[in-house]
Amino acid sequence: MSAITDPIADFLTRIRNAILARHPAVEIPRSKIKVGLAELLKNEGYIQDYMILDDRLQGLIRIELKFLDDGQLSAITGIERVSRPGRRIYAGATEIPRVLDGLGVSIVSTSKGLMTDRAARAANLGGEVLCRIW
Repeated sequence: MSAITDPIADFLTRIRNAILARHPAVEIPRSKIKVGLAELLKNEGYIQDYMILDDRLQGLIRIELKFLDDGQLSAITGIERVSRPGRRIYAGATEIPRVLDGLGVSIVSTSKGLMTDRAARAANLGGEVLCRIW
């Protein structure tokens, strides 16, 4: 196996692929930032729940996806990476982009941890814009 150069993009891609395949859950290798992303997705209502599974190496995160209309429509219609290892995107508190005029969420890595765009604006914090979800 080769090392993953962008673990956040891998996290988002695994969720996107599981939604397209209509899987009820997806397992992702665990890290602190991925647990933080899963917590924000749960708090914003994009996933049902997540749990941390321990294995011998680094552990896994099991994310239970949220589907509406008897499993036909996902709560997540779009999910994309903004800042990448080759091109980091930073924004000040007043410059954090809105996703679909507030219908979606930007996740920002601030000095106080991961936050949604609304929370970062309210706390007057800027940071690295990691991804957009709608």
